[in-house]
Amino acid sequence: MPIYEFYCHKCNTVYNFFATSANTDKIPYCPTCRRIKLKRQMSIFAKVSRGKDEEGAGDDMPPIDEAKMEKAMAMLAGEADKLNEDDPRQAANLMRKLSEATGMNLGSGMEEALRRMERGEDPEQIEAEMGDLLEGEEPFTFEQKGKKGVKKPKPRTDETLYDL
Repeated sequence: MPIYEFYCHKCNTVYNFFATSANTDKIPYCPTCRRIKLKRQMSIFAKVSRGKDEEGAGDDMPPIDEAKMEKAMAMLAGEADKLNEDDPRQAANLMRKLSEATGMNLGSGMEEALRRMERGEDPEQIEAEMGDLLEGEEPFTFEQKGKKGVKKPKPRTDETLYDL
């Protein structure tokens, strides 16, 4: 029995809906706004938290455009087949394309590592020097840019499980 995630752009909230069967067509209205049809999101992790004490319960996953993500993954698969593993510039270029295609931003450590790879530096040397920094941060950030370059805040996650 699947749980689907939907996003409301008006109240900037992600809602979880429980379906008794696989339902790929039904799109509900926002439980808060009532008149706004929600947009289905691709769930990175299926989660419905039991409370604020549960690990990760307060984390907000941003809405992700499913079609954009599928297109990015298809591009990634096609590009990866042509990748010369001995050329760090090609690997860095592929990461940049993935970031642009998905709309996700790179973290500051990942940006620095890619700049070094684009200059042709050895990825193993970069990892040896920056490994601790890279392990301590998220490689991608999910900040979204709204109109006129203003960053839209992370969406709120409504922890209620609604019926679809």
